[in-house]
Formats: sequence, structure tokens, C-alpha cells
Amino acid sequence: MTKPALGHTDDVQTPDVTAQSRSTIGPLRSAVVVNPARVQQLAELRHVVDAAVATAGWPAPDWLETTPEDPGTGQARRAVEAGAEVVFVSGGDGTVRAALAGLAGTAAALAVLPAGTGNLLATNLGLPMDPVEGVRVAVAGGRRQVDLGEVDGELFAVMAGMGFDAAVMDSTSATLKARIGPLAYVISAVPHLFGRPMRVQVTVDGQSALRRHARAVLVGNVGRLQGGVVLLPDAEPDNGRMDVAILAPRTLAHWAALAFAVLLRRQRVPRMEVIRGSRITISSDREQPRELDGDVIAAARTLQVTVRPSALWLCVPQPDSSADLAEGS
Repeated sequence: MTKPALGHTDDVQTPDVTAQSRSTIGPLRSAVVVNPARVQQLAELRHVVDAAVATAGWPAPDWLETTPEDPGTGQARRAVEAGAEVVFVSGGDGTVRAALAGLAGTAAALAVLPAGTGNLLATNLGLPMDPVEGVRVAVAGGRRQVDLGEVDGELFAVMAGMGFDAAVMDSTSATLKARIGPLAYVISAVPHLFGRPMRVQVTVDGQSALRRHARAVLVGNVGRLQGGVVLLPDAEPDNGRMDVAILAPRTLAHWAALAFAVLLRRQRVPRMEVIRGSRITISSDREQPRELDGDVIAAARTLQVTVRPSALWLCVPQPDSSADLAEGS
């Protein structure tokens, strides 16, 4: 198996020093929830994970495969009920999102072993893309509690959206994503650039509603989109709130200006308004496509998001103690 580069880059928001360490705890019980449709070399992944866990002195993990009928929720729940303290999840963003419902509110920690084409949670939090490194991160004991968002009883960790972004997700084929990666979303976005704006009301934490003509409204727990694009640079996954971006381009020139400012990380992005809160209701004048962490959900006229603070334990790289010492010297 060719090892992809780690998810650490100079501009990735890596976990801060609030991450907690459990490295003093002895061997932990673990389980692996794996999506066999996303992991092409499952036997090799199993060998890699089992060997890394054994090297750490942990018991052999239980292996639970997802199915079309249960994409990860039931498997994660059964792993916790069986006593797993770390649950590795290997699959795309959809597999990770499905596992959230089985892990949220428990003491078990999620360890992401990325597969598929998106891997947004891993990318946003600087998690390694190599499964060996992913196991090492979990074994090292770095932990961070992060918030989750809830929409219609479903959970998400990265971002919820209504309008343009969900339409793009819905029209991007899995085959195209497998062939060209994040560029597939760019190609799929072109036919949607000149769609009809929606009239929305955005209410945050019970304040007066904002009335806007918008192409999309995004609610982000973190700020990075497909392809490494940082839309919400100030979004933090553990502050009990989420950033709400209202995008209102109307012409090709507006889209170009917005994209240019986002790509260059300008402080002010034209045709985009950002607010923040923990209870967000977006109401449209007509039914709109919606998505959670890249998964398209049923279209509706409303997207109501409630933040669940510190709902999930996540395995993250431990802060660099040598760097901390250098800063204190």
C-alpha cells in the first residue's frame, strides 16, 4: 500500500494545547469500523492496524464492516457497548459521519483512518492520512473534545449547507471523484453558478432574523472545504458555536471575486457575510438541497442546526512538547 503524505501542512489548523493526553493510561480496548466499499486493500489495512496495535501492547481490535443498510452508526454503537475505548473508523466522510451517532456523548474516542476522496475532518484537524500514523496518534494518547452539529436528528462534525453547495454535492458523481479527486466538485459546480438565488431568513441564537438573497448558507464547525480551500478561517471546533456563512454572488464576476478573496485568504470576502452562534435556523422561500459533511440529505425549506458542545472525543496528535519548551525559554 502506498503511503499518502501526512495531513500536516504549514497552513493546516492543528490541534491546540487544549488537547488532553491519556498517554499514562495502560492498554486500551479498541475496534475498527471499516467501509469495505471505500477501502480497496482491506486485508492490508487489517494487517497494518493489527500490527500497530499489537506493537503498542493493546489487545487485538474487533473489526466491524459497514453495510449499505448500516453505514457505521450501529457498528460504532456495538463497539462502545462491547467496551471499546478507541474506535478507529476507516472510510470516507460519510462513514465517519455515520459513526458519530454511535460515539457522541460516550467516553470512547474516535480515531480517523482516512479513505475515500474527502476526508474533511482529518484535513481540518491535521490528522495523518497514513493508517500507521493514525494508529500511532491514537496510541500516543492525544485527545480533544470537539463540538458536533445536529440537524433533524442527524449529526455532523465538519459543515452543513443549504443551496448551491448541496446542489454541487448532489451532482458530483462518485466515479468522477475517484478519478480526479476534489477537482470533480469544481467541474460539477459550473452548471450551478447561474442558478436562481433563494430568499432566506437566518436566525442565530434568537436574535432578529437576517433577510438576504443568497446562493448558499453554510454552517461550519471547521473552516476548510474540499481541495483545501479555507472558507471560514476563524471557525473553531471546540468553542460551542459554529460560523454561519451567507454567500450572495449573483454574476460570474461576483463568483470570481469571492473565489479570489477566499483563495488568497483576504480578511474581507465580497458577497459573503459571516455570523456565529449555537442555535441557527435558515429558512428559504422554497425547497432547497441540503448536505451534512458532504452527504446530501432530504431537500427542505429549513435547515435548523443545534450545536452539541464537547460531544465527541477525538484522537489527535499531541502538542509538540519540545516546541512548548522552546516558547517558554
